[in-house]
Amino acid sequence: MGIRDIVEDKRKWRAHMARVRALPTDYEIVYREIQKYLFKTGPVELADESLLSGILDFFEEGIAAGKGVVELIGNDVAKFCDDLVEASRLQDDC
Repeated sequence: MGIRDIVEDKRKWRAHMARVRALPTDYEIVYREIQKYLFKTGPVELADESLLSGILDFFEEGIAAGKGVVELIGNDVAKFCDDLVEASRLQDDC
């Protein structure tokens, strides 16, 4: 990975986190908890950011539809994350 790749990855990450900061407070808190959980458990490839970007897209769609974050993911952040990881594994196997 060259310096240009590193700079580009950093630019993408900063843009992603700007989107996170633009979320309503309750969504941002839950997103950061999901991110923390996935970074700690680490059973899924996060390098391409597709899972985290997908969660952010999902949240933005929920906001546009006028739904609360708990209505989207339920009361258990860990279960939501585990279900995402399982779904991503199944998708990778196909």
